[in-house]
Amino acid sequence: MKKSAYFCKIFFQRKTMKKFIAYIISHLKIIYLISILAVSVALILIMFPDDYQRVHYDYSIGSTWHGDDLYAPYDFSVTSTLDDDAVEIEAMKSHSSLYFTVDSAAQREAKQRLERQHIDPTLRGLARQTLSIAYNAKGYTDIDVEPSHPVVIMQGNIGYEVDLATIMTPQQIATIIRQSLSDSVKAESLARLMIDSVLVPSLCLDENRTHLELDSRLSQRRFASRMVQQDELIVAKGQRVDTETAATIAAFEQEESRRHSSEFNITLHYLGQALLCIIAFVALYIFLKNIRHPMLDDIKKVTFAFFIVIFIAAVVALLVRTHPDLVLLAPICIVPILMRIFFDMRVALYIHIVAVIIIGNMVPNNYEFIFYQLISGMMSIISVRNFERRSNFFSVALVIFFTYSIIYVAGVLSTETTFSSIHPERFLIFFINALLTLLSYPLIFLFERMFGMTTNLTLMEISSTNTPALRELSQKAPGTFQHSIQVANIAEDIINEIGGNSLLAKVGALYHDIGKIMAPLYFTENQNNGFNPHDNLDYEESARIITQHVRDGIMLAKKYRLPAEISDFIRTHHGTTVTGYFYAQAKLHHPEDEINIANFRYLGPTPFSRETAVVMMVDSVEAACKSLKDHDKESIDRMVDNIINDKISHNQLNNCPLTLNDINHIRTRLKERMMSIYHVRIAYPVVDKDK
Repeated sequence: MKKSAYFCKIFFQRKTMKKFIAYIISHLKIIYLISILAVSVALILIMFPDDYQRVHYDYSIGSTWHGDDLYAPYDFSVTSTLDDDAVEIEAMKSHSSLYFTVDSAAQREAKQRLERQHIDPTLRGLARQTLSIAYNAKGYTDIDVEPSHPVVIMQGNIGYEVDLATIMTPQQIATIIRQSLSDSVKAESLARLMIDSVLVPSLCLDENRTHLELDSRLSQRRFASRMVQQDELIVAKGQRVDTETAATIAAFEQEESRRHSSEFNITLHYLGQALLCIIAFVALYIFLKNIRHPMLDDIKKVTFAFFIVIFIAAVVALLVRTHPDLVLLAPICIVPILMRIFFDMRVALYIHIVAVIIIGNMVPNNYEFIFYQLISGMMSIISVRNFERRSNFFSVALVIFFTYSIIYVAGVLSTETTFSSIHPERFLIFFINALLTLLSYPLIFLFERMFGMTTNLTLMEISSTNTPALRELSQKAPGTFQHSIQVANIAEDIINEIGGNSLLAKVGALYHDIGKIMAPLYFTENQNNGFNPHDNLDYEESARIITQHVRDGIMLAKKYRLPAEISDFIRTHHGTTVTGYFYAQAKLHHPEDEINIANFRYLGPTPFSRETAVVMMVDSVEAACKSLKDHDKESIDRMVDNIINDKISHNQLNNCPLTLNDINHIRTRLKERMMSIYHVRIAYPVVDKDK
């Protein structure tokens, strides 16, 4: 009984564990989103400081106070300004006492040095006289003392102040010798000899006592201060802010911050900041969910969006920690530029708004910061439209610089009402910010590699027919190459009309058949000498070779490092259709055998985007119309209708977001393009030269 109960318990535990694992797997995407949200919020909170000055008024000396009348809510003191402190400290340093100790053996050592010197006999007497003068005074020091410093000579623990004129210094020794000798050259030589090689300081600076005395005086200094009483007017609306008023406002800001810090709860602070970040991110998620944006279905794209927000938040946090006044140097517009290049305009705008709201909540002067970044970000998104050339980056940078500048000038004029209040250094900050946005160009290629995404810039680069893959295709399979160019032009034209990424469709069409490089002669467009290698093969083998070009194309795409989006065109341009000719021939010539249709079918998948679906239809129509004997309107219309209806009936378009209206538009446009390509030329009359 006990054993059966034990096994039942184990059974139910395993069943519960399996259910739990199945639940985790089925909700893996939402679990990942919650995890990356939590990590992002935690990183943002850690990066930004929580001790920046929380009370800050926007003013400067000489400006007009545009806020309401500011009254003191409590008593506080106004100390001297930092500039006043610096002046007082420098004055105290320049008048501080210098303490010297006496070396009684210095004169004896100097005499011994003098006797060892090789001096002109006519000058030795003057040298001895100079030495005697140096030590008969209060003493000799090798330090040139400024007259503003009092001099104190210590004898034991007792010190007495002496007149600086009674102490010999190198400058005074040189003066005595110059006055005693008429020959200036000899005077300079003797003075240099006495100062450098003979005289020994009998007064040595006591650095420890000197520094202690200065520190003591600095610590005892008193600053001029005054009290601001409760309900006293600090500054009135419209009042000009002078130096004294600015000092009062600064003192009030410091007192407010001090009082705020004493009541500051770090836990609740982080909780509030985290909730604000979560609300912003959740609002973005709801927006993307409502518009059914495919970005949410791709974990790499979601990770990329979070990464960009964290990256720019780190840049701003670094500036806030080091130079809060230079926070506008942060190139926030990199976010909308990158988002617009990788995604669409709506996603770029909303991600930019979320990033600005989150970051703006954690910087000083947040209203000014948010206004600057929102407007400049919107302008950069508009400027990035059709971003297909390098020169566009400089255009966007100029737009950002002028947007910042216009906002600044407009703000100054609306508050100060004078051009004299405009500070030119702010334009330098805006210019550096605009230059930093040029970093988005190398970042595009970095993020393409990191997150496996493709931009129009990369598509433009590989759209050149001089790339290694297309050059090899043109050399080994020229008929396929011409077919690919034709399909690319038609697909680009159709996508431009029905909506979608026309550049992606064009480039995908250029590369969709590169697998035919491996066996070009097995495809009719490359057979130009009447020889068909399929004549010597059975139908299943021929079908295998034909369908193999899709797998070969995927292999070549990896070899040439083509983006995954281009490989999608190679996989899907035949979908899961059947090589109809060889399958029909096999059934016709072997009616008694059971033909396995799987041996004649492409592996797929079917198209899953507007672009891949259009390329599939254009590829089939272009190839089929080329095989028509008569290229009249009826034949072309019938062929186009049959091919598109066949794709629909065989469920090849079920997974792509094309509407019936789109398909009808594609049908009409294909008929027009085929007629323009295969139009019947008029017969030119033959001229008889003899007549």
